[in-house]
Amino acid sequence: MCKSAAEIEKMRQSGRIVRQVLDYVRGLVAPGVTTMDLERAAEKKIKELGAKPAFKGYYDYPCVLCTSVNEEIVHGIPSEKRVLREGDIVSLDCGVVLDGYYGDAAITVPVSETVKPELRKLLEVTEASLYRGIEQARVGNTVGDVGAAVQEHVEANGFSVVREFVGMASEPAARRASDTKFRDRGHGASCAKAWCWPSNRWLISASRKTRVLGDKWTAVTADGSFSAHFEHCVAVTKDGPVILTQ
Repeated sequence: MCKSAAEIEKMRQSGRIVRQVLDYVRGLVAPGVTTMDLERAAEKKIKELGAKPAFKGYYDYPCVLCTSVNEEIVHGIPSEKRVLREGDIVSLDCGVVLDGYYGDAAITVPVSETVKPELRKLLEVTEASLYRGIEQARVGNTVGDVGAAVQEHVEANGFSVVREFVGMASEPAARRASDTKFRDRGHGASCAKAWCWPSNRWLISASRKTRVLGDKWTAVTADGSFSAHFEHCVAVTKDGPVILTQ
């Protein structure tokens, strides 16, 4: 389902709010801060900016942010009990609704300057892989081209793509396309002009085996290895990919 120019502009506006919220919350990340502190700050900021949270209440999810720490891959629920510590990394995933249109993005940040070099590499490789995938989001390319660009960069640097939670989550066709094989260039749904992916998400870790905790939301790596998450909303245009959550 392709979007009109007016719809893409509305998505861009919601995406800008997501980016403002993430930038604001990122500045609050520090040792001793709880993930619930970040949640409260994000909820207040979303309201100030005139949007509504996209996650809160979705299938009864209780918060406006997903805060996934260390081995938590995605959908970590903010908690007063989860205190950020020196050497941690935390993924901040935020979505908002503005005028009926969604924006959604995620970043992973170090909690302190003492993060180990291998974790800094994990963050750098994951973010770079996102942009390599976005670069392939062009008219005539396929979802397989996007996935291959990501996987090749990730595996060349010694990491794995967490396969259960990646892909483009939007219209049904895009969800089906996310099931295509990795490194399957030329296969899967073809990118069309004005096709928007409101979730070009990549989650990378040292291991690709996962499990879900008893809260039914928080996904973690099975072996405890750390995971990183970077995400943008992207529109395919005749001039190439446009990031709407920049």
